[in-house]
Amino acid sequence: MDWKEIFLSDTTWALVLQVAVRTLVMFVAVLLLLRASGKKGVRQLSIFEVAIIIALGSAAGDPMFYEDVAIVPCLVVFTVILTAYRLIIWLAGKSERFESIVEGKPVTIIRDGMIELGNKGNSPFAHDEFFAEMRGVNVEHMGQVRMAILETNGSVSFYYFADEEVRPGLPVIPELYDDHCETITEAGDYSCCYCGQTDHISQGRHQCKRCGKEDWVKAIATKRIT
Repeated sequence: MDWKEIFLSDTTWALVLQVAVRTLVMFVAVLLLLRASGKKGVRQLSIFEVAIIIALGSAAGDPMFYEDVAIVPCLVVFTVILTAYRLIIWLAGKSERFESIVEGKPVTIIRDGMIELGNKGNSPFAHDEFFAEMRGVNVEHMGQVRMAILETNGSVSFYYFADEEVRPGLPVIPELYDDHCETITEAGDYSCCYCGQTDHISQGRHQCKRCGKEDWVKAIATKRIT
């Protein structure tokens, strides 16, 4: 096996050094541009800003290891992107409508302990992802949550019921949630696995009056531990 062919092929050590220098220059340029954008972390990025990061990655990648791609034109691309970004941010600050087009709007995903449904009764969200978000803030079941809002930067803001207002709700703990069924064998408080609607129901099969599904899990009503 020819290890030199595998790792270097026709590449010279001079080209390797050049790639190292190019990579360092472009890496510093990307860091400076992100610093100039005013953002401190990925969690602060909107979809619009993520698109900018992808564009930067594409513009920065080629000059790093293609010797026939000059660095200066790439830096011009960076300058144009930063200028356009600053202009769009300025316009967004002047027009709420423009801001909503570019950045999107916050979306309520949980209200009064239940998952918000779309116009056709469908949930537009992946349950597992938001269950993980809730577990991350010590939420055991949705009956503890008065409202949850998905922000434009991808974070979730939670507003909780006071302890005396906590109601039975859909558990988000995996071993509890996974114990769901379509046929109730013991009467009690059960939550719809799809939308979180909670009712006291008897034995047998029942259809959720809110979303029409028939999958239930036993509700819990523990207080939130902060």
